[in-house]
Amino acid sequence: MKKQILLIGGLTALLFGPLKAQKADSIRAKAIYGFTHIKDTTQRDKASSEEMVLLLGTRTSAYLSMDKIRFDIQRKKDIEEQIKNSVPGKLSINIKGSPKSLTYDEFYQYPAEKKIIIKKRLVNNYLVEETLPEINWNISSDTSTISGLKCQKATARFKGRDYTAWFCPDLPFQSGPWKLNGLPGLIVEAQDAKKEVVFKFQGFEKVHNTAAVKEEEPESSIGGVSIGGKVNISGLSSAELLSSPTFYLPKGSIKTTQKEFDKLSEAMKKDPDGFINSSMAGEGRVVTGQRTMTKSKFITETVNNPIELPEVK
Repeated sequence: MKKQILLIGGLTALLFGPLKAQKADSIRAKAIYGFTHIKDTTQRDKASSEEMVLLLGTRTSAYLSMDKIRFDIQRKKDIEEQIKNSVPGKLSINIKGSPKSLTYDEFYQYPAEKKIIIKKRLVNNYLVEETLPEINWNISSDTSTISGLKCQKATARFKGRDYTAWFCPDLPFQSGPWKLNGLPGLIVEAQDAKKEVVFKFQGFEKVHNTAAVKEEEPESSIGGVSIGGKVNISGLSSAELLSSPTFYLPKGSIKTTQKEFDKLSEAMKKDPDGFINSSMAGEGRVVTGQRTMTKSKFITETVNNPIELPEVK
């Protein structure tokens, strides 16, 4: 255990650094999608599904799970209730595990800068920056009306799948759900040829934003659950973003690479409880008073059909 604490603490120290402030952008609209994904091809009748939201600005977009936000808000309430009803001097917190179908990653697109920042979570929030993928769309003359929006058809091969997308030229946003982007209008719907990954349009709302845009400050703190006072769950920054007038990257995040994040993921799989304890200790997080922790229970699921597939050569 001691070696693992040193390892994870050392990795965190190497990866952690002030996050570069992004150019400020106001949230101008919200698009809602129903997202379904057949993760296990041996059980096609049991596709995972959830509600997602795409926040849209003139230079930025953010795609995240509404269902996860609702779960995090309820979990925070549950923890606060347990603290309120705890016996003085002895605190026992039972943290409810997340449903396995939730999407934990969040996608922040910056088309003008040709980059995408993906927020991933393993106890702490991690930010992985990638080049925004260039998708070679074939725009068709076919049109369709979706929820009153006049849309145009486009097709492309992307991440090992053949996608058909419908975009709305009247909504001048260059983004779409997940990593989809690059069409002259908001991507309203999309699905792959096998209908294993589907983004179904559920609504669009303009945001009448009159607040002054402020430059985002670089973030240099690590978030988490703090017991012995106010409960602070770093994952809830997503919920706060929904009511914010401007975009910002999740508060309390660690900048890293996909390679290093994969190493941390493997460490957590081998020893979930040890990883949680060492991650908190590595960042100097402590719990005052007595506490009891039940053995962590992580829900695993079969994923033989990830959303990103290797290209067949």
